[in-house]
Amino acid sequence: MMKNIVLLVVFVLGIVFMQFAQGQSVDEIINKYIDARGGKEKLKSITSVYMEGARQMMGNEVPVKVTIVQGKLFRNDFEFGGSSGYTIVTPVAGWSLIPMRSPTPEPITEDRLKAMQAQLDIAGPLVDYAAKGNKAELQGKETVNGKEAYKIKLTTSGGKEISYFIDTQTNLVIQTRQMAGGMGAQRGSGNAQEKEVITDFSDYSAVDGILFAHTISNPGAGPMGGSTTFDKIELNKPVDESLYKPGK
Repeated sequence: MMKNIVLLVVFVLGIVFMQFAQGQSVDEIINKYIDARGGKEKLKSITSVYMEGARQMMGNEVPVKVTIVQGKLFRNDFEFGGSSGYTIVTPVAGWSLIPMRSPTPEPITEDRLKAMQAQLDIAGPLVDYAAKGNKAELQGKETVNGKEAYKIKLTTSGGKEISYFIDTQTNLVIQTRQMAGGMGAQRGSGNAQEKEVITDFSDYSAVDGILFAHTISNPGAGPMGGSTTFDKIELNKPVDESLYKPGK
């Protein structure tokens, strides 16, 4: 009888310990990722990011420029087929100009705008995730592109689920997976089906003491898939106010 009671106590304590350890481990992994990038203080000190590079897509090299102002602006400018286009996202509105589709800017639909506004957070949803109303859950390990990675399921305050894969050796994010709408969602057609979007992050190097992935790829995304390589990243530079609106 006593032996059974001791085993029961050990079993219960084991369950409690495992729950505590699991709860600790997800925060430890996220904190190691933040430290690997350069630390929370440095990440939260970024007020703006400017990136220049090229995207390999459909056999073409598309020049791209990305401008982000913390909490205020995400803008992606590109050139394709001799024409220029852009996507603008702000806290209150968004527009897309895709020359091969329309000669004038089109408003981004409310649902798509809400999803894209996550890009206004330069540090990303893992940094201070609980304070932002997000929830994180460790879901074990997986092999991603030949590397062992922790899988963390992040549920944002808005209910969006993102799976982060963090390299067990470097503590850096090497892949994310999330569901997103198709092209029809951009135009509000209502017939777009959500599909999984996979994003790979590689070629990390430091910019002002903070690590950034200089190559970002979307494998298996069909004609919209491709790889973007940034050869210029600048932090905390002044941003022209005209970039916040269509027309430039």
